[in-house]
Amino acid sequence: MKPRIAITANVGKTPNAPYMNAIRLAGGEPVVFGPSTEEAKADLRLDSCDGLLLTGGGDVDSVLWGEMLHPQAKPMDPRRQQHDLQLIAEAEARGMPVLGICLGIQEMAVHRGGRIIQHLPDEPNVTLDHGGADRPATHQVAINADSILGRTVCAGGLLVNSRHHQAVREAAFWREPGRGLVVVARSPDGVIEAIEDPAPGRFFLGIQWHPEDLLDEPPHRALFQSLCRAAEEWRG
Repeated sequence: MKPRIAITANVGKTPNAPYMNAIRLAGGEPVVFGPSTEEAKADLRLDSCDGLLLTGGGDVDSVLWGEMLHPQAKPMDPRRQQHDLQLIAEAEARGMPVLGICLGIQEMAVHRGGRIIQHLPDEPNVTLDHGGADRPATHQVAINADSILGRTVCAGGLLVNSRHHQAVREAAFWREPGRGLVVVARSPDGVIEAIEDPAPGRFFLGIQWHPEDLLDEPPHRALFQSLCRAAEEWRG
């Protein structure tokens, strides 16, 4: 039986086909969990699923970490935000595998008490072009070899696609991007590109780039395969 992977979506819309295709190619069965569907309301506790994929989207509302909204921020529909955070909490309570992409990594950090850089061009140390929603870019990321991400894709460097103006912020006073999370990949200018929970037996991994658009490249395809394997193991 294929592992069933819940996939988040915008209000009234299904996720982009690449996310669903990525799960199918990895051997899983995608299940759309949009906040406007009756299925999502009835199945909010993820009883029928084995893993969770948090997809890209708008910006997280900065009220969640006590900051005023940046003029360049474009908050997602509050119904999706509430629904996504509920799904993360449910998955966490169960120890269910979670993979977050772009917006997804930011939601994971905020769920764990982290903060978000609301507009990267404002940061003095950010020197690379990280793109935007309609303006993709590419750059290398350095990956920690001793991590879930490093064991999944590669140790060392990886070329990624980049289209985001926000990113997870590392808190200087506790050096974490969120409770119990560690940074496992960065861009050359120090922007956080991946976080994970290093606890043994946990698969709680967030990445800033878009591997669903790079499925012809084995390292990026491997991320979805790793999620599906973790989901199978979690299901038992």
